[in-house]
Amino acid sequence: MSQKLEIFIELTRLNKPIGFMLLFWPCIWGLTIAYDFSKSLDTYLYYGLLFFLGAVLMRSAGCIINDIADRKIDKLVERTKNRPIASGKISVVSALLYAGVLCLIAFFVLINFNKFTILMALLSMPLAFTYPIMKRFTYWPQLFLGVTFNYGLILAWISIQNELSLLPIIFYFGAIFWTLGYDTIYGYQDIYDDEIIGVKSTSIKFKNNPKKFISFCYLIFFISLIIIGFLMKFREFYYISLIFTFYKLYSQSFSLKINNTKDCLIKFRSNNFLGLVVFLNLILGKLS
Repeated sequence: MSQKLEIFIELTRLNKPIGFMLLFWPCIWGLTIAYDFSKSLDTYLYYGLLFFLGAVLMRSAGCIINDIADRKIDKLVERTKNRPIASGKISVVSALLYAGVLCLIAFFVLINFNKFTILMALLSMPLAFTYPIMKRFTYWPQLFLGVTFNYGLILAWISIQNELSLLPIIFYFGAIFWTLGYDTIYGYQDIYDDEIIGVKSTSIKFKNNPKKFISFCYLIFFISLIIIGFLMKFREFYYISLIFTFYKLYSQSFSLKINNTKDCLIKFRSNNFLGLVVFLNLILGKLS
């Protein structure tokens, strides 16, 4: 039983919370900009918990689907060859069963929201489960991941407002570039293996000028944060707090060593802290 639990945790990456946290941060950002903090915090905290559970469940299911789709590729990559499906520790059928159960639990979480949120979430499902095949056809799988990973920002907004507006769309657009930047950094860990086996990525496409590309992505994200502050009429404290966010974004890109896998992983993981920093920026903007 303990061995099965260990395989399940490894399969769903629950031992690596960075994955579901990067999915959760856009959710709590969207919830924060949508919520009226003059009211009781009960709904905010309750929805925040639901989005956290949804992020954990869907990230876990997504990892399984990704590993099923990449099982042949994973065998050829040093970093991934020991994953449960690639190494034969668990069958594809059993893995699909786990993914189905996780999606079912996630559905029970989803039905706690309004009908518009439920509909929009269900419409996004094809995005979540077709991402793994993008790396076979385009050098922009990270862009597709950004569209998928930040969709929770839209869902969180409509869970409170029950309608869509320009403000969350702008923020969503910026957050897509945030993911595009940090997942490009992540991709440099496997770039040599990926080039040999023919897998595509922005890491490969921009390997000759990675810092310029990642800086450009982070600049788009940072500009979106400024626009959000302007549209929401945040006071000057919000913009002052963004200085640290700007520093964290550009310290990643300018000090990146793409030939050092450890440095790439450290830079990638630092985006979890960055997600927290942006959350605190928004809280300060809403409450000041």
